[in-house]
Amino acid sequence: MAIDLNKLVRKNIQQLKPYSSARHEFTGKASVFLDANENAYGSPMEDEYNRYPDPLQWQLKFQLARIKGVPAENIFIGNGSDEVIDLAYRIFCDPQKDNVIICPPTYGMYEVSANINDVAIKRVNLTVSYQLDVPAILAAIDVNTKMLFICSPNNPTGNDMKRDDVVELLNTFPGIVIIDEAYINYSKQKTFIQELTIYPNLIVMQTLSKAWGMAALRVGLCYASMDIIDLFNKVKPPYNINEASQQMATEALTNTTLVNGWIKEVVAQKDWVGDELADLSYVEKVYPSDANFILVKVRDAEGLYKFLAENGIVVRNRSREPLCENSLRITIGTPAENKKLVQIFKQYKG
Repeated sequence: MAIDLNKLVRKNIQQLKPYSSARHEFTGKASVFLDANENAYGSPMEDEYNRYPDPLQWQLKFQLARIKGVPAENIFIGNGSDEVIDLAYRIFCDPQKDNVIICPPTYGMYEVSANINDVAIKRVNLTVSYQLDVPAILAAIDVNTKMLFICSPNNPTGNDMKRDDVVELLNTFPGIVIIDEAYINYSKQKTFIQELTIYPNLIVMQTLSKAWGMAALRVGLCYASMDIIDLFNKVKPPYNINEASQQMATEALTNTTLVNGWIKEVVAQKDWVGDELADLSYVEKVYPSDANFILVKVRDAEGLYKFLAENGIVVRNRSREPLCENSLRITIGTPAENKKLVQIFKQYKG
């Protein structure tokens, strides 16, 4: 399906003149910076943070490009994936006019951001096997449907979406398709990043918060066509990623061996925890997971949730989500944390 990006972008965004700093416009070499009203004397700490950070985070993007095999120009970095989601609404959706499709149960910020931006939500629930209901999604599309969110591996269910279903939607959906791959490092499924050259309407989100262990730095990753990346850079705040986050993330990306080791251990621990919990009489099902967490269906989720909390263990009760009645989402921790979790589970008289 041919996609005309100009027809999807809000008119005011097309006409927007973005904020531009002098350092963004400067192309030569300089040793004296007197353009941004900074404190030239430094900062009261060992590291030098008195200068504004690179507004386009090029060093971090170059490092990502080497790892992902994607040109740096096809990368946008957000203040967490939540900023990427919010900017997508602001770029493509006219408030009180357009709508987007989400597939519950799924990540809650898709809907929260829609509400903030006054954009209507169409909910097309996953099937009972937690897969995309492709015919229902296609039937829900109208002339004002601008975006479709697909979370794979999905949160909170943990499973990958069938690749053929996603490809079918990429070929038929008339708007922007956002594939959220926050947990892709734990999955055996191939990322959709390599499909960017095929689908101009595709946005792939990833993050450094999960497998890379940098949740506190708030570094969300977005891969898309240069046209879409240009729109994100046009709308974002000028210095959306602070210098400390840029420096630490760039350094961390050099240590893929350590991260790959963590991933292997999490996957092994996930299998052990799942097997241990599945043997308990009050556990009705431990769902297969391609992420770093498991969804567990029990007889009384609220009672078990309170019991775990009383014993110092915090999990997520997802019972109010569609298709997740009496289900807890449990992140895989360290071996010691997982052992304690299983011990407390076994003490519960459910």
